[in-house]
Amino acid sequence: MQSEPGPGISAMVASGVVDAALMDSLPDLKLIALGTVGYDGVDLDHARRRGISVTNTPDVLTDDVADLAVALILAVHRKLPRDDAHVRAGRWPVEGQPSLTRRFSGRRSGIVGLGRIGLAIARRLEGFGGEIAYHSRHPREDVPYRYADSAEALAASVDVLVVATPGGAETEKLIDRRVIDALGPDGVIVNIARGSVIDEEALVAALVDGRLGGAGLDVFAQEPHVPDALLAMENVVLLPHQGSGTVETRAAMAALVIANLDAFFAGEPLPTPIG
Repeated sequence: MQSEPGPGISAMVASGVVDAALMDSLPDLKLIALGTVGYDGVDLDHARRRGISVTNTPDVLTDDVADLAVALILAVHRKLPRDDAHVRAGRWPVEGQPSLTRRFSGRRSGIVGLGRIGLAIARRLEGFGGEIAYHSRHPREDVPYRYADSAEALAASVDVLVVATPGGAETEKLIDRRVIDALGPDGVIVNIARGSVIDEEALVAALVDGRLGGAGLDVFAQEPHVPDALLAMENVVLLPHQGSGTVETRAAMAALVIANLDAFFAGEPLPTPIG
């Protein structure tokens, strides 16, 4: 029989929600070592009040998440899942080739959130020859990309909108109907950030109504549940939150969690503290 949490636990490893109630059930807790880069599921204010340190796993997953973002862009434009299914089902000899797809090279790309991952995505997209723009809380002086002062303004000026901003209350439903409609019926949204950043109902409605051209989604509002309306859409590519899902990155993330635990128990500075 599994014992209940309580006194005597000074550190915990987590990858989901750690709210005030959970923290308060652990009166001796001093460290929350997250096995993720995102920390929107942790009540940081309560952790600070309790004197609990929180660590995460930044940097080690940047390349894999950026790679996946580009893969989703290409998969949506070239309808790779649809064509793969067409071949596997034996339809090619019977029905011939499926309908034509869309080119991505030369298209205008916009990135919402130009942090570590957003910047890595932008650098990869340079090879496709299109304009790159971005929106974040503040413009950056160290990049050559065009800055847009709102997500809506960015969407109105690009063909592909990549969501790479952190989750949390500040960005909840940042990509709303206005932003989606600004992108338009030929536009594509790719989300490798958090499901909460997009108004999922507005996204589904736009895809159903034809007000949005397509979407590549690795994250959802109510994971692991995906809106039924998306499942049959050929212009939508759906993944089960696999941004960091490689053997190499998951090993590096685990090693960083252990490094934070080792430092905590040794009384040394934590390698990757949050704030």
